[in-house]
Amino acid sequence: MERRTGREERQGVANAEQGGPGGAVGTGGAAARWGTVCAVLWLVAAVLAVRQVAVVLRTPRSERLTDLETWVGPDGVLHVTGSLYDSTRFTGTPFGGLVLKPLTRAAEQALGWGWTFGTLLLVVALGLVAARALPQPVTRRTALLAAPVAVTLLMLSLPVRNTLYLGQTSIIPVLLVLAGCFAVRGERASGVFIGVAAAFQPALLLFVPLLWFTGRRRAAASTGITFAGATVLAWAAMPHDSYAYWVHHLAGVGLGGRADDLANQSLHGALLRLGLEGPAEIAVFFTLATAVAVFGMRRAIHYARDGQLLLAVAITGCVVVAVSPTSWKHQLLWVLLAAVGRVGKKASARYVWPVAVVLVMTLPAKMMVPNVGVLHPVRDNVVLLAALASALVVPFLSRTSEYYRHPIPTVYAPKAQTRFSWAPLLRRVATRPNLLLELLLIRVTYAAYQRTRLEAAGSRAVAEEHARQILGIEKALFLDIEHGVNHAVVQVGWPRTFFDFYYTSFHFVVPLAVLGVLYWRRPADYRWARTAIGFTTVLALVGFFFYPLAPPRLMPGLGIIDTIHGVQDFSKPDYGTLTQLANQYAAMPSLHFGWSLWCGLTIAIVAPRWWMKALGLLHPTFTVAAIVATGNHWVLDAVGGAAVVGAGFALTHLLTGPRAAPGTDEDDGTTDDGAPRTATSGPRDPVRG
Repeated sequence: MERRTGREERQGVANAEQGGPGGAVGTGGAAARWGTVCAVLWLVAAVLAVRQVAVVLRTPRSERLTDLETWVGPDGVLHVTGSLYDSTRFTGTPFGGLVLKPLTRAAEQALGWGWTFGTLLLVVALGLVAARALPQPVTRRTALLAAPVAVTLLMLSLPVRNTLYLGQTSIIPVLLVLAGCFAVRGERASGVFIGVAAAFQPALLLFVPLLWFTGRRRAAASTGITFAGATVLAWAAMPHDSYAYWVHHLAGVGLGGRADDLANQSLHGALLRLGLEGPAEIAVFFTLATAVAVFGMRRAIHYARDGQLLLAVAITGCVVVAVSPTSWKHQLLWVLLAAVGRVGKKASARYVWPVAVVLVMTLPAKMMVPNVGVLHPVRDNVVLLAALASALVVPFLSRTSEYYRHPIPTVYAPKAQTRFSWAPLLRRVATRPNLLLELLLIRVTYAAYQRTRLEAAGSRAVAEEHARQILGIEKALFLDIEHGVNHAVVQVGWPRTFFDFYYTSFHFVVPLAVLGVLYWRRPADYRWARTAIGFTTVLALVGFFFYPLAPPRLMPGLGIIDTIHGVQDFSKPDYGTLTQLANQYAAMPSLHFGWSLWCGLTIAIVAPRWWMKALGLLHPTFTVAAIVATGNHWVLDAVGGAAVVGAGFALTHLLTGPRAAPGTDEDDGTTDDGAPRTATSGPRDPVRG
C-alpha cells in the first residue's frame, strides 16, 4: 500500500457521504426513506445504550464494575504503596498504572454513572470511526447506515457488554488503533496513537509490521518510538513495578485469572484447556503463535495493499487475540471488525460470514454449539476459532475480483398469485439457501426457542389448575382416555418400551430428516416447509407463555404413571417446576405432536408416491399415541398442536403465497461448476436441484 492510500480512502468515504464519486444519490423520496431508516437505527442504538446502562446501574454495587473496584476501591491496587502486581489483581502495563494512578480519586467519585457513560461515548466513537473506514467503493446508502449499524452491533457484542459490566478499559486500545489508522492526519501522529495503544496492550506491536510493509514506515517508526518512550517513562517512575511486569511476569503472563479459564480465548488458554502443561505447552504455544503471526500478518498486509485497510486491521487484531498469552472477553472486539470482509461469489452467500461473526460475538457459546461432549472443544474456544479463521482461513475477496462489487444475483420466483391480494407477500427466493447460514440460523433459533420455553414456566398451582380445566373439558367430550391408555401400556411390556423409545427418539430426528431431504431435493419446498414449522413453533411459544399446563404425569391423585422417568415424588415443593433441562409445564400445545403433524402433512403434500404419503402420516399417528401413553400430554394438547400447525401453514400461505407448483423448483442461477448461467447453459433438473 502506498503512503497516499489512507488519505485517498478517507476522501473516497467523504465523497460517498456527500453523494460524489462512488456514492449513489437517489431521488428525493428514496433519500427520505433511507433517512427514516437511519433515524430508526440510531433510535435502536440509543435504546440498547440505555438498556446497557440500566443493567449495569441496577446491579448491586458490590457486583458491578468489579474490575474497576479492584483498581480504585478502598483496598484497590492503585492505593497500595508496594508493587501494583503484588496481588496479581492488576493486569495492565506499568504505563497503564502510571496513567490511572492520578485518576484514582476522580474514578472513585465517578464510579458508576461517569465511568459507564464515558465507556458508552468511547463505543460510539469507535463505531463512527469504523463506519468511515469501510473499504471503497461504498454507496451513499451504505455510508448513511454504516454508523448506526456499527454502533448497534458494538452495543450488542459480548466484549462491550462485558466491559460495561466489569468496568474495563479495553475499548481504549481498539479506538486508539482505529483512530491512528483512519482518523488522524499525518503518519507520525498516527504512529503516536498506535504506540500509546501498544503501551496499554503490548501485543498490539504487531501493527508495526503492518504499517512498515504497507509503505507507512514513518508511522511504524513512530509507533515503536512512542511505545518505547511510554515504557521507559513508566520504568523511570515505577521501576519496581516495571521489573515485576516485564521480567518477573514476562510481560504480564500469569497476571489476573487462571489462564485456562474459558474467558481466555487465546491459543495459550486453549492448549491449557486441552490438558497440555509445562514446557511442552510453552513450546507448542510459541510454535503455533509464531506460525499464526507470520501467516496472519502476510494476509493482513495483502489486504491492506488491496485497499481494504479496515479488514487488514481486523486480521491483525485477530492475530493479537490468538497469540497473546491471555485474551479476555473484553479484549475480543477485533473479531467483530472482521465482519467487513466480503466472502462468496453469490449474493446469497455474502451474508454467511458477517452473520456468523455477529452471532459468535453477540451470543454465548452454548447457544452457538450444542452441548455435546465431542463438540466441547469447539464450544469452549468458539471466539478463538473465529479469530483464527479470520486471520488464516476465510477467503476474503480482493477488490480486483469481479464478484467484489457484483456478486451473482439471487434469483427470485415470480410473484405468487393469491386470492389475498391485500396480504404483504414476501419475495420468495428461488434458489437453494446457503447451507452454513441455514445451519447457523437453525441452531441459534432453536437455542432461543429453548431459552424462551424455559422462561415461560408458570407456577405449579396455576399449571395444575389449568390441568383440571383441561380434564373437565375432556370428560364433557368423553375424551378423558389418558388414565386407561397409560395403565394399559404399563401392564404390557413391549408397548411401553416402544412408546418410550418413540417419544424420546423421533421428536427431533424426523423433522431434521424431512428438512434435510427437502433442502437437497426440493429447495423451493424446503423454504415453504421451513417457514411453516417456524411459524408453528412461535405460535406454540405463545401458548406456553399464556397457558402453563401440568401434564397428566405431574397431576397428584390422578394415578398417571410416568413411563419414561418412573414414579415421581409429588411431596417435593419444587417438583414439576422449572428445571435446568426443560419447562415441565410447556404442554399446551403439544409440539411433540405439532412437529410430527407438520412432518406428516409435508410428506403427504410433497411425496410423489402414495405409499410415501401413507408412511409419512403414520408418524403423527404413532406420536399422538406415544404422548398419551407415556403420560406426557392430554388429548387436547394434541388438538392444540394441530391448531398451531394449521395456523403455521396458513400464515406461510398468507405471507409468501401458495406453494410453488411441482416441477418449478428454481435453479440457482449457475451451472454445476458454479459459473454464472448463460443462455446456452440450460436449466437444472428440478428434482436433482
